[in-house]
Amino acid sequence: MSVLCRCRGRPLYLPKIVMKTHPEKPWRKVWSRCPRWLKILLFALLCLFALDRAFPPPTPGRDSPQALIVVARDGTPLRAFPDRNHIWRHPVALTDVSPLYLEALLRYEDRWFRWHPGVNPVALARAAWQWAYHGRIVSGGSTLTMQVARIIEPTPRTLTGKARQILRALQLEWRYSKDEILALYINYAPMGGVLEGVEAASRAYLGKPARRLSHADAALLAVLPQAPSRLRPDRRPVEAEKAREKVLQRMSGVWSDSDIIDARQEPIIAYAAREPVLAPLLAERMRREAKGARRIDTTIDAPTQETVELLLTSRLSVLPPRVSMAALVVDNATLEARAYAGSADYSDADRFAFVDMVRAARSPGSTLKPFLYGLALDEGLIHSESLLADVPQSFGGYQPGNFQQSFHGPVGVSEALTKSLNVPAVEVLDRLQPNRFVAALRRGGLKLDLPRDESPNLSVILGGAATTLEQLVGAYTAFARQGMAGKPRYRSEEPLVEQRMLSPGAAFIIRDVLEAGGPVGRAVEQGAGIRRGIAWKTGTSFGFRDAWSVGVSDNYTIGVWIGRPDGTPNPGFFGANIAAPLLVDLFTAIDNQPPTPRIPPPSVRQETICWPLGIRFDPAEEALCHRRMLAWLLNDTAPPTFPDRLRGGEPRYSYEVDTAGMRVNAECSDRPRRTIEAARWPAALEPWLPADIQARARPPAWDARCPPTLEPEAGLRIVGLSHGEVIRRPRPDQPPVVRLELRGQQGEVYWLVNGRLVARQSARQPLIHRLEETGRVDITVMDERGRYDRISVSAR
Repeated sequence: MSVLCRCRGRPLYLPKIVMKTHPEKPWRKVWSRCPRWLKILLFALLCLFALDRAFPPPTPGRDSPQALIVVARDGTPLRAFPDRNHIWRHPVALTDVSPLYLEALLRYEDRWFRWHPGVNPVALARAAWQWAYHGRIVSGGSTLTMQVARIIEPTPRTLTGKARQILRALQLEWRYSKDEILALYINYAPMGGVLEGVEAASRAYLGKPARRLSHADAALLAVLPQAPSRLRPDRRPVEAEKAREKVLQRMSGVWSDSDIIDARQEPIIAYAAREPVLAPLLAERMRREAKGARRIDTTIDAPTQETVELLLTSRLSVLPPRVSMAALVVDNATLEARAYAGSADYSDADRFAFVDMVRAARSPGSTLKPFLYGLALDEGLIHSESLLADVPQSFGGYQPGNFQQSFHGPVGVSEALTKSLNVPAVEVLDRLQPNRFVAALRRGGLKLDLPRDESPNLSVILGGAATTLEQLVGAYTAFARQGMAGKPRYRSEEPLVEQRMLSPGAAFIIRDVLEAGGPVGRAVEQGAGIRRGIAWKTGTSFGFRDAWSVGVSDNYTIGVWIGRPDGTPNPGFFGANIAAPLLVDLFTAIDNQPPTPRIPPPSVRQETICWPLGIRFDPAEEALCHRRMLAWLLNDTAPPTFPDRLRGGEPRYSYEVDTAGMRVNAECSDRPRRTIEAARWPAALEPWLPADIQARARPPAWDARCPPTLEPEAGLRIVGLSHGEVIRRPRPDQPPVVRLELRGQQGEVYWLVNGRLVARQSARQPLIHRLEETGRVDITVMDERGRYDRISVSAR
């Protein structure tokens, strides 16, 4: 269609324009139909939401000062670290609080807590009327939510302060559930002095956790926040009892009459609030490692910890001043620490109370020897009774001695380990090699600290490195865990860290040796009825600076260290006489379960072996077996005795005898001859053999028709000094010089002084030697055929 119009007198036809209107949106229709009061309410709620987001309430635990509690695995406080306001607070969940306390709290403080929105108008109106009528505040009208608001943001006791409390309470109800608000109250309610929260009050005043509160206890702690200072049960028991009575009256109908009567008869006996101090150094360590935490749950067993600390304290009277102690108890099954004592007495600064000796690097003394023999077993170098030489020896200039300054001659591995003999250990390490030994320990989790710019050497096995009690105990758990060593765990959520230290067979053998002396020692011990079930080892560092004892049972591994943290020597204090008795007492007090019989793993079996060759006993070669030993063999292997260090040649040799039993050869006898197979002892051990074994090991005399030949101890003699002679220095700074000659030999000979080779020369040439050291001096001469003579003199 068009529209007719005129322009300058002429008609114009224009198209008709149709205006389309957009349909109205649905929400606008709804909003336009809403009544004015609803619009105002919605706008107010939107404003409140915006204000809530703009001015949020303080967040408990984040905006408030931080307090920390370190607890044992059963919740027993080990140590409380107050916040910057010196407040002690023990965080606890609702499920860990006695229902009796929650019933008393809600009944007395806010019975409508589960139903109101944070504010109880009826209670506020009642409080306002009482205030107006009496001219003073009779009741506050505050709900539990309002009390939480006042706790997290203190306000003055004015109308403005009350209004602020109400607003904050509404905010809390908006943001948190009822249980979360209740949890805030039970953790932050003032309980008198520096205590906050029901758990802290229950532990401090009643000596029990909040989950074990009785009816009387629950009533007392429920009313305590109303006037914390005035109702403290440790200072004002009468006022506290009167306040408790009010709560008990309110509980009528909730609790039975008999329970209320019993609660009224229960006297109020409260302890003075004290800071808990159990495993203080571990707690300090956990606090530093877990920054920002409010509660740290450890694996410590509180009764075990108390026992350990009491036993350590009982030893203080026999220790010199400034000597400290440390002990660590680890559960073998879980590697969780059950007790941790880093110092002897945390209250005694003179004994370096704040130095944690569980983590301090110290010389381990002989405590590494079990791992040496275990690794040598795995390498196929030894079995449990391999022949070793506990005699004066020199290893490339290194001359170890024993702790008791004596030697035992031929010993087996079991005897060497149980007696902690040094020379045999160095001999085995020399065969295993120090570098491989240290590397194997590191792979097993035991890291040794060596002197700066030093590489591993033979002294490592005697304490020439450093480690910690923590690492040592973790390594010893391998003997109860089929060779798997582990890192002690102090929190249950820590991962299980374990490494293979030994094979299961080697771990079994070494534990059996440490516990009962091996197969031979076990037979003797069982016959005497003295089986203890503890495999243990002691150690003493150079200069009596450190005394160690580490033991393993089926259930626990325990380590003990005694010494001065500053490294000052303590003459006369060594592992066997000071640390071992404490270790035995700890096992007696902690682990009273009888040992369970252990079955050797498939890789371990018992065999009879022979000295001096170290191989299995063969009835067909009985002449080669001078002494039989019952031994543990690993992987069905019987390694032979180590090669002779002093003379070459095979340990097995043969000679000929005639029908009369005289020694002959083809050059001097035409009689029928037969060949005899014989075994030779290591040359260093021949002077130490008993007379019967010497006679058995020595070949028979030569036939008279054969050329005369000198036999061991049958003509080889040292002249110049006599056995037992005392040699004195002419002056204190001038060592004596001796001149020795040899009779009965004309070839080449070896001269040894205290087991160290000092000369290899012709028998005709005299030995001139300077005695640099005082004390006993053993001088031995030996020829190529093993014949020898030895004298002992004393240099003073």
